[in-house]
Amino acid sequence: MDTDSKIELIKKGTLEVITEEELREKIETGNMTAYIGYEPSGSVHLGHAITVKKMIDLQRAGFKIKILLADLHAYLNGKGSLDEIKKISEYNIKCFKALGLSEDTEFILGSEFQRGQEHVNKVYELALTTTLTRAKRSMAQITRDSEDHKVAEVIYPILQVVDMLFLNVDVALGGMEQRKIHMLAREHLPKMGFAAPVCIHTPLLHGTDGSDKMSSSKDNFIAVDDEADVIKRKIQKSFCPQGQVEDNPIIEIADHFIFSERDTILIERPPKFGGNLELTQEELLKNYGEGKLHPLDLKNAVSNHLIEILKPVREYLNS
Repeated sequence: MDTDSKIELIKKGTLEVITEEELREKIETGNMTAYIGYEPSGSVHLGHAITVKKMIDLQRAGFKIKILLADLHAYLNGKGSLDEIKKISEYNIKCFKALGLSEDTEFILGSEFQRGQEHVNKVYELALTTTLTRAKRSMAQITRDSEDHKVAEVIYPILQVVDMLFLNVDVALGGMEQRKIHMLAREHLPKMGFAAPVCIHTPLLHGTDGSDKMSSSKDNFIAVDDEADVIKRKIQKSFCPQGQVEDNPIIEIADHFIFSERDTILIERPPKFGGNLELTQEELLKNYGEGKLHPLDLKNAVSNHLIEILKPVREYLNS
């Protein structure tokens, strides 16, 4: 695969690459280590799967992949005791492998290196040059549902930036809620004598209830290891207004998980309701947006396809 093909593969389905020129330079010079951090705090769901799929693309493009299980970050974000978080981390790793990451993926527990004196010293150094306003702003999307903000919230982004330094990161991947922390890294790491990472951002998946973000804490998620009947039930209950294409979680699931695997989606309907339809992505958006496709028919089609797509994950975890 040549450099242009690698860049196109990496860019597909993303919202932005900061910057494409720097990404090209990383590939051409062989500086190809990509990382993402996950808080181990609950079920691995479709929102996580979007970024895992992109990490697989980076892997196919020749990048070494590092997955940080950010247990201390989860602890700072009030997600449980360290012992509880460690157990969830082990489950998360199994799910990420089940989604298709190769065996040479490196999984790293944050607490294995974040308590070291050198790491702590760098956190202090960065804390001296980061304003309180900037630290709070970088966490705005991550902690927006919090009613009683903690001091830990301003330690969190500083810790994450120093992680990138210690993991020797060339590329940092995350959803759009990570953008301001990534920009903090791009600004401050060069001041500390280290190269700024290329930052790649993927879309956030709306929750099944229509809220801004799928989250296990809000119980508005579809887990990658949900059984078929659970997937069907969750999708049947999902927010999916007639004719609404934007901010529709069912349309988004079709975009990110069905049309990324195949060119069409099969809508199965009885003859009295128009019979079966096989639609491209463009045709689906047009038909649904014009009210020519009933939400129930869309939900049935998406749940059937998603059950099949996630079947290997269930089999891997149950083996």
